[in-house]
Amino acid sequence: MAVLAPLIALVYSVPRLSRWLAQPYYLLSALLSAAFLLVRKLPPLCHGLPTQREDGNPCDFDWREVEILMFLSAIVMMKNRRSMFLMTCKPPLYMGPEYIKYFSDKTIDEELERDKRVTWIVEFFANWSNDCQSFAPIYADLSLKYNRTGLNFGKVDVGRYTDVSTRYKVSTSPLTKQLPTLILFQGGKEVMRRPQIDKKGRAVSWTFSEENVIREFNLNELYQRAKKLSKAGDNIPEEQPVAPTPTRVSDGESKKDK
Repeated sequence: MAVLAPLIALVYSVPRLSRWLAQPYYLLSALLSAAFLLVRKLPPLCHGLPTQREDGNPCDFDWREVEILMFLSAIVMMKNRRSMFLMTCKPPLYMGPEYIKYFSDKTIDEELERDKRVTWIVEFFANWSNDCQSFAPIYADLSLKYNRTGLNFGKVDVGRYTDVSTRYKVSTSPLTKQLPTLILFQGGKEVMRRPQIDKKGRAVSWTFSEENVIREFNLNELYQRAKKLSKAGDNIPEEQPVAPTPTRVSDGESKKDK
């Protein structure tokens, strides 16, 4: 049973497994997960391992290892997420090009209030979140395509600046699934966010793909509007751009925090 339960979880997740295996860190996770099982079960590798079995067989699991594997199997079955293997590796941090300002708890409000003519799209993220790390290259690519005068992209680490998460009502609990959160600010005020939040405080399911962000936030329209305003000169009109679908109102954005 200790070996069977992870195999059942593996078979259940086969549709997503092929996509994960295309990423080297998920393949490494699978290899690390199987490493102990192979070393324990395959002679002569197992002959040098210590064991607490009464029969002294070093090539089979003892009671302590069985309990640990059963516990981990139960966690895997309940979670049914990317942590489906006994050991996991996080996706690597994105280190590529981007046009993004990184805010701190002190600079985010200051930047929003500094020039209310600027439209901001801000990602609220945490470094420990796999979903945030997976979205990082997508968000960076969007910033390279759409960033210009009057339309800026920013990020703030709510895992580090917990008061920012409270101020902008972005929960960092893994149970709420609110990370990452994208918020559109116009005139210094929140106009919309994705994912949306239901009455129980949980995020409404939403896929963080490049196509969804462009469509939901009307990036093409915002870009063209910012382009026209910049051509008109340095004096950008004070009127607020027409926003996509309003959802909530908050404050926030910031400066580069290196």
